[in-house]
Amino acid sequence: MSNKETYLGDVQDVKGTTVSISLSKESLTGFVYIDGQGYRVGQIGSFIRIPIGFNDLFGIISQVGASAVPESQVENHSYGNRWMTIQLIGEGPRNGVFQRGLSQYPTIGDEVHLVSEKELKNIYGQPDKPYFVKLGHISNAETIPALIDVNKLITRHSAVVGTTGSGKSTTVSSIMNALSDSDKYPSARIIMLDLHGEYGQALQEKANIYKINSDATSKLKEKELHIPFWALNFDELCEISFGEFSNEKDKNIVMERVQKYKIESLAKYPRKGASADTLSVDSPIPFSIHHLWYELFVEVFGTYYKGRPGKPSDNLAYETDAKGNELKGDPIKGIAPIFKNIVTEAGEEKIFNLPGSLNIGKQLLLLGTKLRIPRYDFIFKPNKWMPDVKGEVGQDLDRLLRNWIGSDKPVTILDLSGIPADILQTTIGALLRLLYEAMFWARNLSQGGRHRPLLVVMEEAHIYLNDDFKGMASKIVQRIVKEGRKYGIGAMIVSQRPSEINPTILSQCGTFFALRLTNASDRSHITSALSDNLDGLTDMLPILRTGEAIILGEAVKLPMRTTIEAPPRSRRPDSQDPIIYDDVSLEDSQNPGGWGIKMETEPHYEELVETWRAQNPKIDKVK
Repeated sequence: MSNKETYLGDVQDVKGTTVSISLSKESLTGFVYIDGQGYRVGQIGSFIRIPIGFNDLFGIISQVGASAVPESQVENHSYGNRWMTIQLIGEGPRNGVFQRGLSQYPTIGDEVHLVSEKELKNIYGQPDKPYFVKLGHISNAETIPALIDVNKLITRHSAVVGTTGSGKSTTVSSIMNALSDSDKYPSARIIMLDLHGEYGQALQEKANIYKINSDATSKLKEKELHIPFWALNFDELCEISFGEFSNEKDKNIVMERVQKYKIESLAKYPRKGASADTLSVDSPIPFSIHHLWYELFVEVFGTYYKGRPGKPSDNLAYETDAKGNELKGDPIKGIAPIFKNIVTEAGEEKIFNLPGSLNIGKQLLLLGTKLRIPRYDFIFKPNKWMPDVKGEVGQDLDRLLRNWIGSDKPVTILDLSGIPADILQTTIGALLRLLYEAMFWARNLSQGGRHRPLLVVMEEAHIYLNDDFKGMASKIVQRIVKEGRKYGIGAMIVSQRPSEINPTILSQCGTFFALRLTNASDRSHITSALSDNLDGLTDMLPILRTGEAIILGEAVKLPMRTTIEAPPRSRRPDSQDPIIYDDVSLEDSQNPGGWGIKMETEPHYEELVETWRAQNPKIDKVK
């Protein structure tokens, strides 16, 4: 094509990467055709090129009209409202490979040209390269595939953000389906933290699903999720089991007891890589928290008969049941012993308390409650990872990590929807720390992240990565996004409220999939986190269509407005809006309900109460 066909105007002002252009009176206007392809001139977000010698500089149109006049020309300019502001983003040799960044800047009078679809194909890359995955197509150019560089996407971290209903979950599913292609990436491994149980249906053929209260008979073939308490470090263990201590003295005493139990366990069952000299209270060594709790409970609440021979521990004053059996409780079941009250009256055998140094009665009562409630069994009674009184376990951490990051399927979904709300954030922090430390210490092994990188997808990230909660999840994710690249662990942050996510975490994300965002605060956080000065492009976020995203950052050669190709309806996340009225027949409806369908049978509300009490929406229905 001739330069005359694509000529727009000339450079009049350069300020860093911001360039102001005066449009020529002879330049093309309105809707034109170039090489048989129609173009709307001056569209926000479209591309331009500035030829400089044998190179082309490329930029994105961010402003058009009178408001685009540079400050120096406001009072005296001869082109009325025929001005355009662009943001420079990269360069490349003529008809060559595009590169981000600039080696030179334009000068006054340089010509500016429209970029045709043919030129965009050369810039965006070719789909036959194995390190590119296709997610859809460029919104205003259906023949150009939207290609993502897998190398940059995973190692440089990413974020998927969008208002509820913008197509965020469907976009994540499309990305996961592309990354788990067994032909392209036979050794891919991805872990998803799924807080609402949305992705099992979407990825069932490519994923192992671990869930509390799993249903092995369902078509999803769910497996039970276990997180052994003894794999947590001491701070995590305290938050989940004991809660807060009133003073450091009590916390230190409990720490010493945990250390003692782990040393005794290691002496009884030696484990490679651990020794009594190097063992710390944070070492993942099995021990029985049930017997530790029981020991501390007796120490704090126990009463004793005075004057009887033997050690005080031989003379505990237990209450008895109707048959005369002492109520000693059960450590494994979390049933506390019941002691007699202190008796000091004359003529009766005295019962007394030993003066103890611990003031942790409230913490012990809390832990005892959690040991008894089935909802906490995934952590306190983790099946084959459950230690006996001496610390012996059926399976060690190697089996747990193999299930999560070394299975035969590329994706592992950890369905956290059944975790009690009071320990959710700490549990997520512990999970992420376990994964990070596994990748960190195995960095030189074939199982480590350098040889086989790991992508961790964090759904609903604003719940546990916010500024208000100074929790362990936020701390470990900050470490992952700062250092994880060196050890082969990448993060994908998924959120509907990016303004609530810790800004340090967001600023380390190299690629953004920004779907529709209507909240000004959310948009400003995305704009401030981007490396490119693309305010004009992010201003388009409120008007994006459902399933449409602006992809910016290191994984794409140019920022692009993309229509994401949604997976088939049967492979979409379980996050679709309920339909109030469906104008198709009951037989054809995807949602046999809503306000437009007359209920043929009487609903059984005892089923509702049963699922509520069981905290499990998939239990067998009441007969």
